[in-house]
Amino acid sequence: MACLAVLGYDPVRYQTGCATFEAAGLGVALAPGDVAFRVDLVTLARHDDGVEIMADPTGGGLSLEEGRRLAADLAATLDGDDVVLHPGRGHRHLLVWRGGEGDARTVPPYAIIDRPVEAALASGGGSERLRALMDRGGAVLRTHPVCEGRRMRGEGAPNAIWMWGQGSRRVLPALRERFGVEGAAVAGSIAARGVASSAGLRVLDVPGATGGSDSDLRGKVERGLRALDEVDFLFLHVAAPDESGHAGDAPRKVRDIERLDAELVGPLLDGLRARGGDWRVMVLADHATPCAKRMHTADPVPFVVYVAAHDQRAATPKRNYQERDAGEQGIFVPDGHTLVERLLRA
Repeated sequence: MACLAVLGYDPVRYQTGCATFEAAGLGVALAPGDVAFRVDLVTLARHDDGVEIMADPTGGGLSLEEGRRLAADLAATLDGDDVVLHPGRGHRHLLVWRGGEGDARTVPPYAIIDRPVEAALASGGGSERLRALMDRGGAVLRTHPVCEGRRMRGEGAPNAIWMWGQGSRRVLPALRERFGVEGAAVAGSIAARGVASSAGLRVLDVPGATGGSDSDLRGKVERGLRALDEVDFLFLHVAAPDESGHAGDAPRKVRDIERLDAELVGPLLDGLRARGGDWRVMVLADHATPCAKRMHTADPVPFVVYVAAHDQRAATPKRNYQERDAGEQGIFVPDGHTLVERLLRA
C-alpha cells in the first residue's frame, strides 16, 4: 500500500496484501497461517453477447448502515469453521481464512471497470474455494431486501462479492523505534488506520470521520491539533479524492480537493501557527487516481513541505499544488518512502 511509503516503509521490503492492514484497521488479529482478503460488494452487468463485466466496483455506493446489514447476512452464509467475515464500511469488508491458501492470483475490481471479469477471477492455489465463496455471496446479494430496495429506487446495488488483496500477518518496526518520535493518526479509511496502527501510531477516533466526501475535516484537524499536545508526529489521512477518482467523478473530486484546502490544510496551518514553535508540515498524495482511468496509477505525485520559518520569508512567486507546477520545480524523489525521514530529520 502507498500509505506504507508515506510513513517511511519501503513497500517492496514490507510487501503484503492490503487486506493485512484492513484487518489491523478493524482490530482483527491475524494468527500465523491466516490469510485475509478484502471483500468488496460490487455490481456486475451482462452484455447482450453474454459477457459479464465489472460495472461498479463500489456496488452503487452503499451507506454505512446498508453495508452493515449486508455484511451480517453474508456472514451468516459464508462463515464456517475456517472462514470468518468481518464487517467493514459500506461496500468493503474483510474475510479471514484460518490456515488458508494465499497463493491465488486476484485482481482489484477497480482494475477491470467496464471490462470482462472472467479472466480476472481468482486463479491458482485456493482459487476454487474463493470462487465458491463468491458464488454463495452473490446468491445472497441478488435477492437481498437492501439490494432490491435500492434497485426499486433506481439506485445501483451490488449483486456479487469480489475477493482480492490478500495478505497475511505482518509486523512493522514502530515509527518510534526508527525515528524516535511518538505519533498519532487521524483517518477515516480503515486501511489507512491499519497502516498507522501497524506503525505504532495512536489511532484516534473522530465522530463524523467517514473517510468519504462527507467526512468532518475540521473535526479531524481539531482532534489532531489536540493530539500534538502529547505526541511529536501527526498522520492525517483523507480518502475522499481517491474515492472520487475511482468513481470517475471529476466535479466531485474538485469539490473534495477544495474542501481539503479550505477545511483541513488552512485550519491546520492556522492551528500550528497559534501553537508556535518549530513545526513543519508535508502535504502529499499517496498515489494518483485519475478520474479518466478510475484506478491507481504509478504517476509521480506532487508534495509540498512548509515549515514555521517560511512565514518569515519574503513573498515568492505563487505556485499551485499540482503536477505541472511540481514538475517545473525539478525536484524529484524516486523513492517516496524516504520523504518522511527527510521531513523528520531536516
